[in-house]
This record gives sequence, C-alpha cells and structure tokens, in this order.
Amino acid sequence: MKKAYVIGAGLAGLSAATVLASRGASVTVIETAPQAGGRCRSYFDPAFGGIIDNGNHLVLSGNRAVHAYLARIGAKDALAGPPRAEFSFVDLKDNQRWTLRPNEGGLPYWIARAGRRVPGSRTGDYLSYAPLLWANKTARIGDIVKDRGPLWRRLMHPFLLAALNTEPEDSSAMLAGAVLRESLAKGGRHYRPRIAQPTLAAAFIDPALAYLQSKDAKVQLGTRLRGITLGRRSAMALDLGEAALPLAPNDALVLAVPPWVAKDLIPTLTAPDDFRAIVNAHFKMPAPAGVPAMLGVIGGTAEWIFSFPDRISVTVSGADAIVDQDREALATRIWADVAKALDITAPMPAWQIVKEKRATFAATSAQDARRPAAKTGWPNLFLAGDWTQTGLPATIEGALRSGETAAALALRHLSL
Repeated sequence: MKKAYVIGAGLAGLSAATVLASRGASVTVIETAPQAGGRCRSYFDPAFGGIIDNGNHLVLSGNRAVHAYLARIGAKDALAGPPRAEFSFVDLKDNQRWTLRPNEGGLPYWIARAGRRVPGSRTGDYLSYAPLLWANKTARIGDIVKDRGPLWRRLMHPFLLAALNTEPEDSSAMLAGAVLRESLAKGGRHYRPRIAQPTLAAAFIDPALAYLQSKDAKVQLGTRLRGITLGRRSAMALDLGEAALPLAPNDALVLAVPPWVAKDLIPTLTAPDDFRAIVNAHFKMPAPAGVPAMLGVIGGTAEWIFSFPDRISVTVSGADAIVDQDREALATRIWADVAKALDITAPMPAWQIVKEKRATFAATSAQDARRPAAKTGWPNLFLAGDWTQTGLPATIEGALRSGETAAALALRHLSL
C-alpha cells in the first residue's frame, strides 16, 4: 500500500496530513516535540497557573484556507468574533480612542466619512496605498508609500507590522499587497477579526488530531527525524535514530518543519535565513467588562491586547529590540500599557512572557526570494510551511495553504 509520511505536526503539517487522510491516503505524522501544534499551541504553565497559548494568532473571515481546514476537521465553530468588521484602538499618548467600522462591500465608502475612519486621516490618504496592490518583487513598502501621518501611525503601520512581523518600511511591498488584496481591498466582510476560543489547541490542533485518528492515521510525537537518505531519483529512507525507515519510490514524503531544520536535512536547499521575533505576555486576570476582545495600542510597547474570560494576552510583533530584555521588566512594562489601555488600577497579576526569537522569516524582498516551492528535485519529496513560496507572509493562512499545496502534489504522486 502506498504511504504518505508528514514530518512535522505544526499547522502546515496538520493541514497536509488532514487533506491526505481525507482522500484516503495511509498517513503517518512524525513530530519531534512531545506535542503537536508547533508555533500554534496551548499548554498549562505552572508559573502562570493556567492554560495559555504560546502566542495570539488573529485570523480573518476571508481566510479561505483557515475556514476550509476548520471545516475539514469538524471545528468550523471554533472561532469567535464580531458579526461585522470592527477594530478598536487607543493612542496612549493622548488617550484618544476610536473604533474603525468599515462597510461590508468592496467599495470602501467608509473612508469618506470622518466618523468611521482613523482620526486625523483624510480620504486621499487611503488611496495612496493602492499601488501596493501591484507592487513588484523588489520594491519595499517605504519606496511606494510615503505617508507617515495619522493613517500610517494609527492603522497601517500596526496592521502591516502584525501581518508581516517585520518593520513595514523595509518589508516587501509585494507581500503587503498580497495581504491587502485579500483583506482591506475586498471589503469588511472579508476581514472580520476572528480569534480561537477558548484556546489555539482547542480550535486548531486537538480537532485535527481527533480527525486523523478517525481516519486511522498514525501520529508519532517525540520522534526526531535525524536525516533523509536522498537518492538521485527519490527520497529513499528516513533516519529516526534507532533504525532507518525505508521509503518506496511510490510513497510520498511531506517535510513540514522550520526552514533551518529543512536546510539541515536537505543541505542544497535555499530557504529563508533571516528571522524576526515575537513577544507575547499573558496576565492571569479577567478583562474588565465591556472592553473589546481585541484592542490595538498606539504609542506603547504593547501592540495588540486580547481579552479572554480568564486572562489578558498581549502581542508585540517585530520584537527584536526587546526580545532579549529581562522577562519581569518586560512584563512590568507591558502591564503598564495594559492597565492604561483597559483602565485597570489593580497591581500586576500572575504573568508569563513567551518569546519566539525566530517566529517568522523577515518579510523582505531578499528573504521572499529565498522561499522554495513545494515541489523539490525529488519526485516523492515535498515541502510545506509558511516559509515556502505561498505568495503570503508567514501567517496561519499561509501555513495552511502550504499544507494543501504539498498534499495535492503528494496525492498526485501517490496516484502514479
């Protein structure tokens, strides 16, 4: 029987594995860590005294691959969010607060209404971002967008920083354009914010593992792939430590691991080699009644505050400048922003700081050019991961699409 092996149980690997299993393939997933999820996981943290996500991952209502994946694994109701696109912000410098309420359709008439757009911005400011939609591969955002006024500071810079996890001025205009084409340019119904409830694992990981089990797929956790025997025409064997696992030429292998791991396994591979950090802070305190589920913060260390029934979580993107700072000092600094933004007078509660030093590849043109395609020089070996050439920056949507692409190639190979 032809078999499909998926190395890595992050979102890209689970996406590939569930697609393969849904088409009747015999699937084995092999993961180094003792748990699935990769950078999208939840766990009990003793210092915090509760379950936290390793980070806060926002998805949008128009993320096609996200919703296809959740439907496939039986978790289509696992995301929560407002019925219309709404984004609340606070500027800590003057304590000004506002909520953006874009209209649902593709014609953005909301930008012509002062009460619905960013305070201090003008209609023409928004139109200056249109050239990003057709930017070339080498252009930087800073080369195309000259605006540094209220719209840039209070919306576009934080939005692009969150999407690209790289300082926007230096980031790929083409990647920014891809994000805009699938969100702001399509109208509010395509970018209603969606957050996993109650945790990332409950939404994205646990249902996928249950689905794979229902399809008789095997999931081997805590098993490290040490090497791949690569012949001239195919990947021939997997080195799992105790013994080599032979691969028949008609078997399929999907490698869904971080780029530095893939590079170790395939030395000739060209892959991104410059990365950006993300810092997440978690505070064990229910958010005050009436605060937004997600709040954008301008002028502070905190950038996005996510409010849950049992905790308040904060994300700081492009966090290379702070990632090496003392953890308690970081928690204190971020809590000061949270307290001001949410009007909290209580002392800092139990907390945890989660640092991801290599959270994503740098979303620059140079790094985008290093992203490989899913198809490799070996007919039975395929790549998946948000760092592969998806046309998007490193996002959940990109990771899931990469898994779909790799699975489609693997299925074609299995059918030969």
